[in-house]
Amino acid sequence: MVALFKNIGYVLYRIWFYVLVTLPILVFFPFLLLTTLSEKTYKQFFWLARNLWAKIILYGMGCFPKVIREQKMEKGKSYMLVANHTSMLDIMFMLVVSKNPFVFVGKKELVKIPVFGFFYKRVCIMVDRDNIKSRTGVYRRAQRRLDQGLSVCIFPEGGVPEEHIVLDKFKDGAFKMAIAHKIPIVPITFYDNKKRFSFTFLSGAPGIIRARVHRFFETGILGEEDKSTLREEVRDVILKELR
Repeated sequence: MVALFKNIGYVLYRIWFYVLVTLPILVFFPFLLLTTLSEKTYKQFFWLARNLWAKIILYGMGCFPKVIREQKMEKGKSYMLVANHTSMLDIMFMLVVSKNPFVFVGKKELVKIPVFGFFYKRVCIMVDRDNIKSRTGVYRRAQRRLDQGLSVCIFPEGGVPEEHIVLDKFKDGAFKMAIAHKIPIVPITFYDNKKRFSFTFLSGAPGIIRARVHRFFETGILGEEDKSTLREEVRDVILKELR
């Protein structure tokens, strides 16, 4: 009987998450739509997404953010944000962590999510990892966004790993792009998102969610031949923290 009530709680908690994801989008739909009509108004869209979407979801789920910063991002400067990926909360928490407006690079499959997908395809850089042309186009689109003073966020594991994996291998994309555009890499560790809201259906609970913004990796003097070393150094920082 206890297990039954516990499972019912898990189901209700998950349903409540999707209500919180959808409701602010519907309420603020006209404002969100207006700020996605042009790339020039993306910073206004980011403010809305950060303050009237992400924070409502996190606090509404009883997930209270705590961010430790070893180094602070400068206003108006572009960065490459990278973090471990374990939960849908990672998207909302990343928006809270960075006050600097950034654009997500993510898989095209997320477009299929009702309501959320409508805005996702309008404001994110989508990539089909099985399509070489799509992967190449990411660099061109990212350059345009960086020229506009934005940062870029990539989850370098390339997806959410199986739950027993602490941190999956990193792909090259984020590091190759950071070196090509000479922007600092900001490693970020998410400690608790898997515990709070994992991809296992019958799981999750409210509580503190912590993130650590590590010291940045500068890329100004690096060449493409350094991307593998840089990739592993950044991964080691996050893996050490998770362990």
